[in-house]
Amino acid sequence: MHSAASESAIAVSSPSRPLLRILGVGFGIAVIVGNTIGSGILLTPGEIAAHLRSPWSVMGVWALGGVYALVCTLSVTELATTLSQAGGWYVFSQRAFGQYGGFIVGFCDWIMQSSAIAYLAVAAGEFAADLEPAIRGRERLTSVAFVIILMSLNLLGLREGSWTQKITSLMKALALMAFVIACFVFSGRIVPGGLAVPRALTQLPPEGLLFAVIVALEAVVVSYDGWYGAIYFVEEDADPAKNLPRSSIVGVVACGAIFLLVNAAYLHILSTKGLAASKMPAAEAAEAMFGGLGRSAILVVSLITAISTINASLMIAPRILFGMARDGLMPRWLTPVNAGGTPGVGLLLSAGVSILLVLSGSFETIVAMASILFVAVYLSGFVSLFILRSRYRETLRPFKMWGYPWSNLAICIASAGFLIGAVVADPRHALFTAAVIALSYPVYAIYLK
Repeated sequence: MHSAASESAIAVSSPSRPLLRILGVGFGIAVIVGNTIGSGILLTPGEIAAHLRSPWSVMGVWALGGVYALVCTLSVTELATTLSQAGGWYVFSQRAFGQYGGFIVGFCDWIMQSSAIAYLAVAAGEFAADLEPAIRGRERLTSVAFVIILMSLNLLGLREGSWTQKITSLMKALALMAFVIACFVFSGRIVPGGLAVPRALTQLPPEGLLFAVIVALEAVVVSYDGWYGAIYFVEEDADPAKNLPRSSIVGVVACGAIFLLVNAAYLHILSTKGLAASKMPAAEAAEAMFGGLGRSAILVVSLITAISTINASLMIAPRILFGMARDGLMPRWLTPVNAGGTPGVGLLLSAGVSILLVLSGSFETIVAMASILFVAVYLSGFVSLFILRSRYRETLRPFKMWGYPWSNLAICIASAGFLIGAVVADPRHALFTAAVIALSYPVYAIYLK
């Protein structure tokens, strides 16, 4: 029998039109792939190889990152199938920590998604300008155009947004697999010694192996960010108890497999030393095989990758606002759902904020804050599972985390470690983030009064 854990801890008002329950496993996998596989796999492998300088170490940390993402997925899948309401991480924290805890997590999550849209839109504009010289000088306007086009598709309705996500995620996955195949099939076209390797990269990491592994793992965890994408749509899933575990596990495993294969391709073409010296390994590998045509192909892949992730965040952000507004923690005017099943006002607000960030050209602080907040948001969810398991022992749980409590404890410790590492690496933005969170309480208190 269900207990109060599956009920809202505060009064929930129903919007005039409910969300549509039309999604399934295919969309869940697509949004995880679209939200997870971003620019990280195209840019960060060189940084990781520079710290480790061994092919087995490089592959090992990417595999370990995949295991971490999978175990994290099992934790939030239990939470999301038990508390199957829109809002993502907000829902878990609000039940575990109360209204203010939920407010902080939800607001931080929304800021992260909005800043991700802006950051990726700017990247998409730059990729487009590299592909088409006529766009140069108009990169920001092109970035805004991408946001407006994808926002318009999602404003039409959930079906249009979900199909956009499925198509772009499939294109992204197929393009990366084509790149991997090309690296192994056409590697004979490369001229030996074409990539200069700094002498320092032929030596052992100066910081020590343990520290190098920790730093590399932090970069890998950032690259895997997005594995939780399906939890925001649990209220729109036709059968979340069955579909969410399937889509979450398959989606994360697929992302891990793609990451490993792409890194294997990099190592095959560039070698560990060459990868360590590379800032854009995908472009360098493709250019080494096919010249300028290869570089253009990678720019197309990068553009598709950015568009797919922008679309995922544009779908996620308004559902965070919808869940919070329905529970009374955001203005009521954010609750309307249009005839197509999209929280339209929330979508317009999220896209509008992202466009302002793009045009301002000064959202580096917000992006830096988001890099600290995303691990803190993870951690809030994992701790929530301990609290809700203890508080509501009799609640029916359609899916239970494998290996609980030790598996959940392990990811709590790992996430806390990553959070501490992020704070130590960037104390200025960490303090600024803490100050913003502290200043949010008066705003929250005044609003609720």
